[in-house]
Amino acid sequence: MAVTKFGGIATVFIDGEAGTTGLGIRERLRDVAGIEIRSIDPDKRKDPGAKKALMAEVDAIVLCLHDDAAKESVALAADLGADAPRILDASTAHRVAPGWVYGFAEMAAGQRAAIAGAPHVANPGCYPTGAIALLKPLVEGGVLPADYPVAVHAVSGYSGGGKAMIEAYEAGTAPRFELYGLGLEHKHVPEIRQYSGLERRPVFVPSVGDFRQGMLVTVALHLDLLKGAPKPGDLEALLRARFEGSELVSVRPVADLGGKIEPEALNDTDKLELRVFGNEARGQALLVARLDNLGKGASGAAVQNLRIMLGL
Repeated sequence: MAVTKFGGIATVFIDGEAGTTGLGIRERLRDVAGIEIRSIDPDKRKDPGAKKALMAEVDAIVLCLHDDAAKESVALAADLGADAPRILDASTAHRVAPGWVYGFAEMAAGQRAAIAGAPHVANPGCYPTGAIALLKPLVEGGVLPADYPVAVHAVSGYSGGGKAMIEAYEAGTAPRFELYGLGLEHKHVPEIRQYSGLERRPVFVPSVGDFRQGMLVTVALHLDLLKGAPKPGDLEALLRARFEGSELVSVRPVADLGGKIEPEALNDTDKLELRVFGNEARGQALLVARLDNLGKGASGAAVQNLRIMLGL
């Protein structure tokens, strides 16, 4: 049963609905019974008074804005006091902020319930979703030391890079492939570290390829440096136990891939697949997460969180 202010259908305002994530959320919500989208007049979308008036009339708002604009919208909503809507923020602004619940429902036992009851939920980043899913079960399982020198490498389609990057790739003026964030200060590092349970700050190296959507996130491990020197199968078992029964997150065998994996197989879905590639004789393993950066990594995760928050 939907949790609404006025009874009946739950109402949602997408603040920033014209962007890539906002458009994706709007498209997905068309298939969700029990939700009505309220939109602001395009001429008033930067008018604080008009925005605040609309916020007072809805059950939830989704922020698909740059960080500074997201903070401004949160402040506007806070001024409404008891009439403030519940907030789901898809920006980076509040992912490690006190008082905000992290919106990765499968991340830990009790996380879904925390999302259901939270006034403020931060939608996860696409890269961190894959990294946290791979790392957290191993840290909590006592196999991966919290101070292990973790390096996360990832590649995404260009749709996650914002308007300028999308235009450059679609115009054919962007490189076919490039690493970025090479100052090692990427905005996703704090949430990867915090929600994976790592004490040592991980190295995170993102990259982008000439394909619209899809993502691979990888973590390489030396098994003799892990507690108990586990085998690749032991790592897979920990992941499988953590996500057993999940509708969207699954641990998949590697045998069906022929030694290769490509990033686009889950496009237009909200699924997340995890795999453990290993060479037991060499004592090495490679953890791989595959997802659609616009699905479980952005708009799909936002709709999942909205459904949980609104009791749908």
